[in-house]
Amino acid sequence: MPQNLITAREPEKAVLVGIITSGQNEAEAEEYLKELAFLTETAGGVAVKQFMQRMDTPNPATFVGTGKLNEIREYVKETGVDLVIFDDDLSPSQLRNIEKSLECKILDRTNLILDIFAKRAQTSYAKTQVELAQYQYLLPRLTRMWTHLERQQGGIGSRGPGESEIETDRRIIRDKIARLKEQLKKIDRQMAIQRKNRGNIVRVALVGYTNVGKSTLMNLLSKSEVFAEDKLFATLDTTVRKMVVNTLPFLLTDTVGFIRKLPHHLVESFKSTLDEVRETDILAHVVDISHPRFEEQIDIVHQTLHDLKAQDKPTIMIFNKIDQYQYVRKDEDDLTPKTDKNISLEDLEQTWMARNNQLNVFISARLKNNIEQLKRILYREVRKIHMQRYPYEQHPDYYE
Repeated sequence: MPQNLITAREPEKAVLVGIITSGQNEAEAEEYLKELAFLTETAGGVAVKQFMQRMDTPNPATFVGTGKLNEIREYVKETGVDLVIFDDDLSPSQLRNIEKSLECKILDRTNLILDIFAKRAQTSYAKTQVELAQYQYLLPRLTRMWTHLERQQGGIGSRGPGESEIETDRRIIRDKIARLKEQLKKIDRQMAIQRKNRGNIVRVALVGYTNVGKSTLMNLLSKSEVFAEDKLFATLDTTVRKMVVNTLPFLLTDTVGFIRKLPHHLVESFKSTLDEVRETDILAHVVDISHPRFEEQIDIVHQTLHDLKAQDKPTIMIFNKIDQYQYVRKDEDDLTPKTDKNISLEDLEQTWMARNNQLNVFISARLKNNIEQLKRILYREVRKIHMQRYPYEQHPDYYE
């Protein structure tokens, strides 16, 4: 076919569904669906409609109530939408019941994130990790479909007497999971050896919520070309670069971004990637200060670090995107809200963010604002650990 006749495939139209639970307000639920819409866009779709319902707990059979499900069904029939995405994990029975009612493709949050990871995975290592997570997700949900999985073993007589197609699929998937786990164990051992071979050089890991600018900052500090894009999970593979600040060397690592409700299958599969966080000396926690719910993102990262048993490491709080930050405050004497146009770096350094975090810096990686201050802090913290390991070395005091 001539190149000029090839047309790009139109993005799938998706309906998003969420619930407002007790202790949660509508603004929070809307922000969650906004993130789900961003995830949908990252996966290659477009959100055309959102449905929300206030419920104490999800309906065990259909996630939302019967009336809301009927409302969604009518919309799907009228518009011919291809896809409905739920902002929580669905049980196998919920998936069956919802598919039967809506008669279209259904995804939950974990399935959507796994799809994005599969799309973003570049190296064989990342692809293997994602494939394992996908099979672990798929296994308990096989009862709702016949997958026609490719048989990689057996042939005539390979099935047991009376074995059903779904039982055969289950066995094939379990075998694949076992093989992938064994494959990852070998890679994990190789990665562990690589980390050990780096010697005692101090390691700094960039961590943070997804899409806060870690890769952009990595490129700026290390003068490398790590892939960076305004999409969620732009990079999956851990990238390590050697940096030297005023003759002091250390390793800087860019890690996969965290996210609210990070699927446990991914945490399990990305063990080696997350080991970079566990075994680092210093955490550089990058925060998108322009995000309206950046405080919640900080809490999610803190909780994830706690789950990884990495919460007690020295942590530098890097508040990024100050060029886009809007700090709205109305006092009795001053009803004019502060915005990014009139708030200064000095103002930021007087906020609770600076007061609550001993090690903190406010930057714009995109505009290269205040990067020298960040380098001074990095140098000082790396130097503390370096002097403990190499007490007889001479260290310059330029950044003191």
